Amino acid sequence: MANFFTDNDDLRFLFDHLDLKGIATLNEEGFRFAKEFDYAPQDPQEAVENYRMVLTWLGQLCGDFIAPRAESVDREGNRLNPDGTVTRPKGIVEDLEQLAKADLMGFTLPYRFGGLNFPNTIYSMAIEILSRADAPLMNLFGLQGIAETINAFADESIKQQYLPAFAAGKVTGAMALTEPDAGSDLQAVKLRAFQDAQGNWYLNGVKRFITNGCGEVLLVLARSEPDRSGGLGLSLFVCERGPTVHIRRLEEKLGIHGSPTCEIFFDNTPCQLIGQRQRGLVTYVMSLMNGARIGIAAQSLGIAEAAYRVARNYAATRRQFGVSIEMLPAVRDMLMEDRIAIEAGRALLYLTSQIVDQAVGMDRQISNAGEAQLPKELKDRFRLVRRYAELLTPMSKYYCSEMANRVAYDAIQVLGGSGYMRDYPAERIARDARITTIYEGTTQLQIVAAVRGVCNGTAERLLGELASGSYDPSMAELLRILEDGTKDLNKAVAFVKDSGNDYMDLYGRPLVDMAIELIQGHLFCQQASSQVQMQVEDAKGQTIDMRQRKATIARRFVKRNAYRHKGLLDLICSGDRSTFQHYNAVVNPVSRE
Repeated sequence: MANFFTDNDDLRFLFDHLDLKGIATLNEEGFRFAKEFDYAPQDPQEAVENYRMVLTWLGQLCGDFIAPRAESVDREGNRLNPDGTVTRPKGIVEDLEQLAKADLMGFTLPYRFGGLNFPNTIYSMAIEILSRADAPLMNLFGLQGIAETINAFADESIKQQYLPAFAAGKVTGAMALTEPDAGSDLQAVKLRAFQDAQGNWYLNGVKRFITNGCGEVLLVLARSEPDRSGGLGLSLFVCERGPTVHIRRLEEKLGIHGSPTCEIFFDNTPCQLIGQRQRGLVTYVMSLMNGARIGIAAQSLGIAEAAYRVARNYAATRRQFGVSIEMLPAVRDMLMEDRIAIEAGRALLYLTSQIVDQAVGMDRQISNAGEAQLPKELKDRFRLVRRYAELLTPMSKYYCSEMANRVAYDAIQVLGGSGYMRDYPAERIARDARITTIYEGTTQLQIVAAVRGVCNGTAERLLGELASGSYDPSMAELLRILEDGTKDLNKAVAFVKDSGNDYMDLYGRPLVDMAIELIQGHLFCQQASSQVQMQVEDAKGQTIDMRQRKATIARRFVKRNAYRHKGLLDLICSGDRSTFQHYNAVVNPVSRE
């Protein structure tokens, strides 16, 4: 089988194109850990080679071991036993054993707990690779954010209690947030946390739609302040699976059958407080969810890559009307658009991951040195980078998840009737893709979050930074088009800001689309101007320089979007409020049957 890292030319190109040495220097805190841990890198080059080695090994495991089990995992699914335990598919159990043996279940945890201490950018790459092999498995591998949250906010005794077991792959986790009456609106959480006379904490209530709710360690958002409604009444707790944690049902789902989704009843379950009371939602869960959203963006990329490869291979070998169907213009155009969309999503995700790594590293610098000891320029830059992360995280989740669904849908279309049958993986991949626009915040919620950053000037500031970079002279025409597009975006933002918040939410999607595609256009121009020299094969087996290929993609992407952006500008500035004015006249009455 293929190696899912080394056979992905675009991913390998980005690995060399990104400033991984700079990220490693921040993440390793000047490589001070090498003095204490013999497997910690001593310099940037060693760190990057460690990253490459681990991704190569993971890519081989995914190609040889995990991907061949994906179909059986989907068909077998999870089983709820009479005693309330859950039996996972055999393939998932075997996959987790292999990942644990490779010490990959503590990917981002510090060395002192047995983790690899890898940055978020490399973790995103690992999630993408793994998700291409089997998307449901990512929902267990990708829940390492639970351990990260414990590391970031819990006291030392709780860290020592749980984090070595996470790093060793002895336990998996779950974040128990949503409830039957509190889905996306987490401020409405009702599950009760209370203390006994000795100050011990307990949990009582129900959580629903909990990914891997049968895991051994659960982070639970609960109402610790019964007299306070809203987010300020919520705190975050950690508990263990045990006799007072009852799995009441497993959800019957469209896709990701290898990932158990549970309804849980906590029957006065002993637990421990994470961090401070009343900061559960505003500080801790928002941090947890932002990490999870990047994870879903990476999962979406892996799903899209898998779907595209099924379609591409079929189009090249299936003959109709005397030719392979990839010769048909409609099929050819669809495959080109899907390939470019995947690479646009990848560019956006890894920009986001880099920005998050910078924010985390700078925050650590400030914490270690003390804010008063650092220059104002560094503190100002940290605040700006954090704003970029808040903008790019929902953008990445929105774009990549929607793109994955479109590419998976197109893959079925390319395969025709065969794509609708279980003989090919296209239908399974499409079913797995569907959840990505829903969990960890729906597409609509991502747009609501991102449009604030577009309208408050953060996107304009980021686009200005991207535009001021160093580009190959051949990109001059495209950069002028992007500059004009940025001016149009600013016109749209000005109109929306004068039209009220309801209008901003109504036209949030076209605003965010414009901003995302302008960012991606700059990123493609950057890639076409890269210092990385990499030769790849084109579809005819001819050698081509990767930068030349990226320049071709940049031209098509930027020029085609320029026409679309003019239409979006006209739409946004139309002042059309018919959604508000004529809703009752257009939609049907609620059925009384």
